Amino acid sequence: MASYSPLLLLVLCTLTVAEAQLKVFNMRASKLDSSFLGTPDAYVKVFCGSATLGETSVRHNTENPWWDEDFTYINARENDVMRLEVHDHDFGFDDLLGVCQRKIKRGTHEHECFLEEGGSLHYTYTLS
Repeated sequence: MASYSPLLLLVLCTLTVAEAQLKVFNMRASKLDSSFLGTPDAYVKVFCGSATLGETSVRHNTENPWWDEDFTYINARENDVMRLEVHDHDFGFDDLLGVCQRKIKRGTHEHECFLEEGGSLHYTYTLS
């Protein structure tokens, strides 16, 4: 009689490292710090673990930008680190205004983080 133990073990191992879908959306910033060159031209770069999910469009000349882009990553795992970098687009070199990062959890979550150079970023993510 054949043993099903190896097959059962394989199925259980697969369940413990199951991948999920991450969706990052509803990003908006407020009170971004103006440099001596004027009002920021802000955009956000989105990462999950070592994967780059993309970046938003640049919102020109506003301290309170919002972005309607959604970012999806199908290989996300619970406790992966999601990182959002807020940049000010300039000619030659873009300034980093701040970084938001956290370990992701299942469900839908809204967060606001305070940026190193002033202002805050609000965003929502879902891990399903």
